[in-house]
Amino acid sequence: MDILTGKAKGILTIEFNRPQKKNAITTAMYQAMADAIVGAESDEQVRAILITGKPEIFTAGNDLDDFLKNASTEMADRPVIQFMLALSAANKPVIAAVAGNAVGIGTTMLMHCDMVYAADNAKFAMPFTQLGLCPEFASSLLFPQMAGYPRAAEKLLLGEAFSAGEAYELGLVSRVLPEADLLSFAQNQAAKLAALPASSLRATKHLMKNGQAASVAARMAEENKHFGAMLGSPEAKEAMTAFLEKRRPDFTRFS
Repeated sequence: MDILTGKAKGILTIEFNRPQKKNAITTAMYQAMADAIVGAESDEQVRAILITGKPEIFTAGNDLDDFLKNASTEMADRPVIQFMLALSAANKPVIAAVAGNAVGIGTTMLMHCDMVYAADNAKFAMPFTQLGLCPEFASSLLFPQMAGYPRAAEKLLLGEAFSAGEAYELGLVSRVLPEADLLSFAQNQAAKLAALPASSLRATKHLMKNGQAASVAARMAEENKHFGAMLGSPEAKEAMTAFLEKRRPDFTRFS
């Protein structure tokens, strides 16, 4: 299974399990994660959600081969959107434990988690412009709020990778830990949440996020509109073809 799920002691764990493909996310994986989060919302035994990957990698983002095969400008029908909506609307606390690379949605999804713990080997990147695309998952709204506009612009416009230490300084992660300690620490934090009153956690999360919920939904819809249109652009085709052919893309012929 490319997505592993398990419930124990009030914690639902969702784990990327496709290391041979750098945990690149397929349509089926998005659907599995969306279903798991939606199911957790109505499961009284689940009191916290933990999302993690492997010690060497969190996720390389979208599996571009699968992404191109299932490409559609109608973004609303895609399982990735179901996953985005499920995670952004989750009432239960969500923790992410990130080691290795977190690329594209591997970074933007963290903006919808309540606590994000990064290993000291973690690296983050949102290379949307490098792929002829635009930001997604309301990152164009949330990241400037976290990091401030100039620093967010540097990461979103250039799409370059940044370290766990810089992610902490930008407000993207809660804490940086040695890789060997990451998962046990995140599991312990999730256990603390599972032991607290569920109603108090729901109310606290609601109070923190309710003011921006409408803005996040509206921004996701706007981004998805642009993202879907750009998927069919010559720039995106050149970027993704170049990636699969392991060459540098040439955007100079596009105005």
